[in-house]
Amino acid sequence: MSQSGIPLIGVVACNQQIGLHPFNIVGEKYLLSVVNGAKGFPLVIPSLGVDAPIDAILARLDGIIFTGSPSNVEPHHYLGLPSDEGTHHDPKRDAITLPMIKAAIDAGIPVLGICRGFQEMNVVYGGSLHQKLHEVGTYIEHREDKKAPLDEQYGISHQVNLVAGGLLHDAWGCNTAEVNSVHTQGVDRLGEGLQPEAFAPDGLVEAFSVKNAKNFALGVQWHPEWKVTENAFYTAIFEAFGQACRHYAATQVR
Repeated sequence: MSQSGIPLIGVVACNQQIGLHPFNIVGEKYLLSVVNGAKGFPLVIPSLGVDAPIDAILARLDGIIFTGSPSNVEPHHYLGLPSDEGTHHDPKRDAITLPMIKAAIDAGIPVLGICRGFQEMNVVYGGSLHQKLHEVGTYIEHREDKKAPLDEQYGISHQVNLVAGGLLHDAWGCNTAEVNSVHTQGVDRLGEGLQPEAFAPDGLVEAFSVKNAKNFALGVQWHPEWKVTENAFYTAIFEAFGQACRHYAATQVR
């Protein structure tokens, strides 16, 4: 925790080619959600494709967010079929996020996974993914209209049913909530040790927690970082995460 008592929260970057140069980038909406929702301060963790000192990084953090991304987890990590040609992957991000998720949760550091981060958590715990939900035949349309304005893309899309007694249900206090839906992939086989927290109307697992985690460990398929202060449900998620980060920081001697 910083000297001001504000928790320092890691936010994992994507490795993306822009023009002739590779960049490590994080959407500002994730950084602002840490500031305005969790009441912390974000520290960007680069995805460099090298062996990262994960334990040393985690020792300096009070929480960590695994963000959404235009890229998908490479399917060989969950023994999936090769992706279609042109699918956007980020192997340098996979190289740091997949081992870091398990290390952070085992260490008791609060973790929030969003969209790709949610899918990464499922893969880490041995789960698998549908690469194209819209081609499975049993699910509603979960993709956004990429031609629509951002407010429409990230607007409310469908309801989720929250599992009674779960982390999300406790944070929100209601059985249902409304969320956006901006994803093509989704959970196929749920990872071992993951507990469903919310279901879409079509039965798709849209949130889970880690059963025996020492601390807050939640993954959500939707994007609660989007205008977090304007949506009470999204605010509740980040407030619960931020509270866990502050509590964790207060127990650390640094």
